[in-house]
Amino acid sequence: MSLEIARNRIFLYQGTCDMRRSFDKLACVVIEHMHENPLSGDLFVFLNKKRTMLKVLYWDKDGYAIWYKRLEKGRFMRPKTDGLEMNRSHWMHLLEGVEVKIIKKQPR
Repeated sequence: MSLEIARNRIFLYQGTCDMRRSFDKLACVVIEHMHENPLSGDLFVFLNKKRTMLKVLYWDKDGYAIWYKRLEKGRFMRPKTDGLEMNRSHWMHLLEGVEVKIIKKQPR
């Protein structure tokens, strides 16, 4: 699996998702609800209602691919983002289970 997040955008679906959905149904959600192109190579992240399961849909050169993670303990913490797009740090916090109350970026 090559989730090349350095050059891909990452979008988090704001609703909850039935984890039985597969490639085509998730692609329809991307088009109809997120108003994005699932063939772009971007990552589209979906959480179930309990936030114990996560699916990522992406186009991998010649077909759709799904990456799936299920937690045995705890829940995924939905990052506070403006809109659907997440940055790389939000993505890593989501995967690692880090709950960030306040993020303040220092001027550079």
